[in-house]
Amino acid sequence: MADLAAALSELSEALGPDAVRTDGEALDRSSHDSWPLSAKLDRLGSHRHRADAVVGVGDERGIRAVLSAAARHDVPVTVRALASSVTGQPLPVRGGIVLDLSALPDAYEVDAENLTVRVTAGHNGGALEDALNARGLTLGHSPQSLYRSSVGGWLATLATGQFSSYYGGIEDLVTGYTVTLATGETLRLKASPRAAMGPDLRQLFLGSEGTLGVITSVTLKVFPLPQTRLLQTYELPGVEEGVAVLRAQAAAGLRPFLLRLYDPAEARHALQDDTLTAPVLFTGTQGPDAVARAEADVLDALVREHGGRALGPGGAERWMARRFDFSSVENLLAQDGGYAETIEVAHTWRGIVPLYRALAAELAPLADEVLAHFSHVYTQGTSLYLILRGTAPTDEEAVARLERIWETAMHTALAHGAELSHHHGGGLARSPYTRRSLGTSHLLLRRLKHALDPDGVLNPGKLGL
Repeated sequence: MADLAAALSELSEALGPDAVRTDGEALDRSSHDSWPLSAKLDRLGSHRHRADAVVGVGDERGIRAVLSAAARHDVPVTVRALASSVTGQPLPVRGGIVLDLSALPDAYEVDAENLTVRVTAGHNGGALEDALNARGLTLGHSPQSLYRSSVGGWLATLATGQFSSYYGGIEDLVTGYTVTLATGETLRLKASPRAAMGPDLRQLFLGSEGTLGVITSVTLKVFPLPQTRLLQTYELPGVEEGVAVLRAQAAAGLRPFLLRLYDPAEARHALQDDTLTAPVLFTGTQGPDAVARAEADVLDALVREHGGRALGPGGAERWMARRFDFSSVENLLAQDGGYAETIEVAHTWRGIVPLYRALAAELAPLADEVLAHFSHVYTQGTSLYLILRGTAPTDEEAVARLERIWETAMHTALAHGAELSHHHGGGLARSPYTRRSLGTSHLLLRRLKHALDPDGVLNPGKLGL
């Protein structure tokens, strides 16, 4: 039986009374993240997912103390850092303790010869990128939430960035990390630069959303800043032709750092031109000057083969300048009855256009606008990112609309055999659909959970666990 009082008493003694907060302000604040549904509930003063205590720690010793006390007293623990999640990963669905990592020191160490950086898990990603840029380096990982997210959160949610077609996702960029288990044991997982001694155990905790352990420090690859970057904007005859370009360049082995295809509805927003009726494609190549220019020429020829025409670099340049801007979504959420949502899925080349058509049709009655773009391209397929915007009579109705949007999108994606998430992870939004999505492989996840967290104290209620 859970004994929260005993656990908190132990932690107050071990970490100091200021580390443990049970006041309403702290509990309310930790019951929301950046999920639009959560933002609307916050406006309504509704705190569906509220912890019993928030415990802040400043080092690995504190993390071990919290996990050990929680395990002894059967108290749930949900890890939280910068709470940039847009699907509810850091929200405590069964009360207990929110383990706040935001006070971990922002320490990092660059190994310029081996091209790596070791960094504390709570470090702000944008601050790290800026520090590396000053040294002529880059992480290559650039999610829209770069300046709002933590490095450890990238691993926990299996994140990817806007330039993944060149650099890859976080799974391609991490060389090692430390993780503390529910038992308080700390492990170091690494491969430098590659290892074939048994399974790649690093993969176990990537995307685990705090259900298997707490990531405490990370070693990532770094890259020299590119010598040349070339941008271009194209208009395509239709979405099918645009997707064909994405597939053709992947099959040809090209590696543009920027590759984003917008359907006509989102193209009007992307280029801020209400007269557009065709899809647009943003491209960017980089590297040594000769390589960037040669790749741009090959990409240009591919686009023209599929009926595209160049509009100049301006559209892509303006997007690059505002690519971290969330304000259009946030401003709508701040209005009475306003709502917005972002849902990203992925599918094969054969399935992606039918999936796009089906989602656009099914979601159209639930929003004033359904916008879509394709990005994060692979040899076998691509991601599809949907943005929904609308206004309901009240915030209560906006909440109901957002819940229907998620239900509709997930059922449609499952019916098409698509991946339910490409880079936002599962969280609360997708947890009810996890077992259907993972199928028989969910058995392996359940057995890992039982082996590493036998009492089930870490982030219960996520990933169908």
